[in-house]
Amino acid sequence: MTVPHASPDRRTQMGAVSFAIAGILFAVYEAAAPRADETTLDGAAAWASAGWSVAHISAIVGLILIPLGYGAIRGFLDGTPQERTAYRAAVIGYIGSGLTISYYGAEVYGLKAIGERAVADGDPSLTDVGNDFRLDPTAMTVFVIGLLLVAVAAVLASIAVWRSGSLPRWSAVPLAALLVTMLPQFFLPHAGRIVWGVLVAGAALWLAAALWHASRVRS
Repeated sequence: MTVPHASPDRRTQMGAVSFAIAGILFAVYEAAAPRADETTLDGAAAWASAGWSVAHISAIVGLILIPLGYGAIRGFLDGTPQERTAYRAAVIGYIGSGLTISYYGAEVYGLKAIGERAVADGDPSLTDVGNDFRLDPTAMTVFVIGLLLVAVAAVLASIAVWRSGSLPRWSAVPLAALLVTMLPQFFLPHAGRIVWGVLVAGAALWLAAALWHASRVRS
């Protein structure tokens, strides 16, 4: 007689992989981006560098992957009272990431072009153009709203996990706490931002491990 073998929960495992990759990409984002006085040619050169592009593309991909992870949590909690909370986390996370990514796109492409031109012309005054559109009220409003929604989504996901009864209670709390501080961490010195990125990686990997383990236990 053949005994059927239950396959692991692949959807939940894909969510775990999404969290793991996202966390690593946030660490890359903070470590790879060169930092310099952005009113000088050194700052323009930083914008034009490969590190700048790699860093911001890493952040964009990370912001895409995190809501995918929330979606996997929702699927894991399907039919439970916390499914709706996880669903809201996923929806709000997608919206927040989309708004935030629009700003990152301008940084990775727009600032790169401005930096290259400033370096080629030897004209540091061109950096004023980049800083003008970065600090444009519309751009900043969209960016801040996006980051606030990213924070709200992370908190909702941590609440869903905490109340689930099937995932370790604390497993989503560190990531939520760190994503809540994503906006203020921009005011840290470079070393502080790198530490923040490494902590995000650790928190995301913890949540990824908890999801992966839960998917195998359920199977």
